[in-house]
Amino acid sequence: MLKRDKNEKKLLDVDASMQGTLMFKDPVNLRINGNFEGKLDTKGSLTIGENASIRADINGDEIIISGKLTGNIVASNSLKVLSSAHIVGDITTPRLSVETGAVIHGKCQMLTGAGLKGNILNIEELARYLEVEVSNILEWANSGKIPAFKEGNDWKFERPKIEEWIAKEKTK
Repeated sequence: MLKRDKNEKKLLDVDASMQGTLMFKDPVNLRINGNFEGKLDTKGSLTIGENASIRADINGDEIIISGKLTGNIVASNSLKVLSSAHIVGDITTPRLSVETGAVIHGKCQMLTGAGLKGNILNIEELARYLEVEVSNILEWANSGKIPAFKEGNDWKFERPKIEEWIAKEKTK
């Protein structure tokens, strides 16, 4: 009987031509080196190899691209675009790294995990986004220093208004 570490991620290395939908509910290290057409919905790490040619919309946690991709990308943790990558599609991720030489044709939005689902943040999400204590956000909201509104007893924050507020604060 093989014992596996509970934290050990499963590794799947695909070097073939495939079509369809690949969906993973559990974290996996997926590396695609061949051709794929369809939809990729992954948990864990997804690597698109240098020789890969992908035509798919991708949803994943951590994504690394070094091949050709035509499709939109939503990375909930991070996206790393290596120098050999060629992407045609829109990108949404909280953290983006692009090496010199990479080609991207599309729009890029850098949003936190909550922002990937919508433009309304709660106080904890905004504190993480701004990298400050919740108590600071609460103080700013109560004093009117930050754009906010109440939903019941909870403060809520609209991302576009927060972005404008950040820009204004930087110029002061």
